[in-house]
Amino acid sequence: MRYFFCMKRVLSGMQPSGNPHNGNYLGAMRRHVELSHDAEHECFYFVANYHALTTVRDGATLHNLTRELVLDYLALGLDTTETAFFVQSSIPELTELTWIFDCITSMGLLERAHAWKDARAKKKKEITVGLFNYPVLMAVDILIYKPDMVPVGKDQKQHVEMARDIAENFNNTFGETFKLPAPDIKEDVAVVPGTDGQKMSKSYGNVIEIFADEARLKEQVFSIKTDSKGVDEPKNPTEVLPYNLYAFFAHDREARDLAEKLKAGGVGYAEIKKKLFETLLDHFAKARTARRALEKNLDHVEAVLREGTRKARAVATATMDDVRKKVGLWL
Repeated sequence: MRYFFCMKRVLSGMQPSGNPHNGNYLGAMRRHVELSHDAEHECFYFVANYHALTTVRDGATLHNLTRELVLDYLALGLDTTETAFFVQSSIPELTELTWIFDCITSMGLLERAHAWKDARAKKKKEITVGLFNYPVLMAVDILIYKPDMVPVGKDQKQHVEMARDIAENFNNTFGETFKLPAPDIKEDVAVVPGTDGQKMSKSYGNVIEIFADEARLKEQVFSIKTDSKGVDEPKNPTEVLPYNLYAFFAHDREARDLAEKLKAGGVGYAEIKKKLFETLLDHFAKARTARRALEKNLDHVEAVLREGTRKARAVATATMDDVRKKVGLWL
C-alpha cells in the first residue's frame, strides 16, 4: 500500500509514432517505469493520440500505433496497480478545457514556441491550426491533473513553461485553480547516438528497436558505423560508436573492462557489435516475452486502460467542475 499523503503526482505523455527504440527507452520510458514502482510517486501516464493527429492522417494507422505503444509500456513492466495509464482521447474533458484556455491565451505566446518556429522554418510538417495550438493542448494535458512534476527532455522544457504561463493567466483571471507544475529534467541523461552517430531518431532512420525480432535487431546493430582501424590497433572508447551504446546497457565493470581492452588493442568492431547484440537480447528478454503474452491477452490490456481512464477522469472531472463554476459555464 502507498501512503498518499506524501506522494508527488507525476504526469507524462508519450506520442505514438512507431516502434520504440533504445533512445526512447533510455531517454524516457525506463524512467517512467521506474517511477511507477516508486511509493513516493503517483503517476499519470497517457498515450498522446490527439497530438499524433498533427502528423498521422490514417485512422487505422493511428489506432495501431496507439495500441502498440500501450503494449510496449506494459511489456517493459509499468506498474498499473497504482498508476493511471490511459489513452488521451478517452478523456473528453481535455478538449473542453482546451477551448477555455484558447480564449485566454495570446497568439504571441504560441508564436514564440520553438517547435512551431522550427516546423515553419524546416517545412517538414504541414502548417495547421493543430500544430500551432499544440502547446495549449499540452498545457491542458498537464494542468487538468494538477501534477507536481512533469518529466520531460530538455527540448520539451518550454512547453511546460508555457503551461505554467497559461495556468498563471487563468488563476489571475478567474481565481486560484491550477497548480504550477515543475519540469523534471534529468541533466545527466546523455544523448543516445543512432547507428550513424547522429541522435537516435526515427526521422533519421538510425534506430535500434527495443522489440525488433532477433534477425532485425542483429541487422540494426551490425549496421552501426565504425572507422577503418584494424583489430590490433588501439582505439579511443569514446569514439567507438558500438561501445558507447554497449556502455548504456552493460554492467559498469564489464564496460570498464572492454574500454581498457579497446585502449590496448586486440578488439575488433565485429566483436563489440556482437557483445552489444547479445547484451540487448538479454536486457529486453523479459520484456519481449511479456509483450508476446500481452498480444494474446488484449482483454487484460483493455481492462488496464479502462481502470486508468477511470482514475484519470475522476481527477479531470473534478477539475472541470471547478473550472466551469469559475468561468461561468454553469446554470
